[in-house]
Order: sequence, then structure tokens, then C-alpha cells
Amino acid sequence: MQRKTNQITGAFGEEVVSKFLTGKNAEIIERNWRIREGEIDIIAMYPSGVFAFVEVKTRSSVAFGHPFEAINREKAHRMQRLALGWLATHGCLGCDYQIDVAAVLIAADGSHAIEYRAAVL
Repeated sequence: MQRKTNQITGAFGEEVVSKFLTGKNAEIIERNWRIREGEIDIIAMYPSGVFAFVEVKTRSSVAFGHPFEAINREKAHRMQRLALGWLATHGCLGCDYQIDVAAVLIAADGSHAIEYRAAVL
């Protein structure tokens, strides 16, 4: 049951961040792109033509730490490899890209807050 709750929470966070990005005139190219090594939550393209590979962490409390604390050096390097994998499989090696991270905190009353950091690598 906890896994299902986590999936719902994660999907909510990804939807909120997708709307945040489209509000900044970014185009959502793909969501939940997966290969054996892992998954990229959101792939977007900014109006400048730069691809953004976005890791979204959603929490309903900070009891176990801020969502950004879940993104360690190993996770960041995996994101880099996944981004290059996506670019290679889509004929875009050499295209401009960046790794972004988003934290979504959901309050008990259902409201939420987004913290977004662009180009973290």
C-alpha cells in the first residue's frame, strides 16, 4: 500500500513540475523515459533550444529530510549518463542540455510548494 501511495505522490509532483515548466514556455518532450540504468522524470525543451532533464522529488513532509537531500553525487552522475543516453538514442548528441532538479513539498492541507534548481551539473 505504501508503494502505491508513493507512486501517487510522485506522479502528482511530476504533474505539478510539468505545469510549472509549461508556464515558463518550456515544451514537455517526454515523461518517465526509462532504460535499464534508470529513469528520467521529465525531459523538456526550453524556448532557447536547451534540453532539460529534470529529476523530481516529492515529499509530504520533511521528516526524512528535504527532497533535494535524496539527490546525492551518485544520483547526479546517473542523471548525467541517462541524459546522454537519451540524447544519443534521439540523434541529439552535441545538443545543448542541462540537468535540473525540482522539489515538491505537499502540505497537510493539500497545498504544495515547488523549489526548482536549473543546471545543477
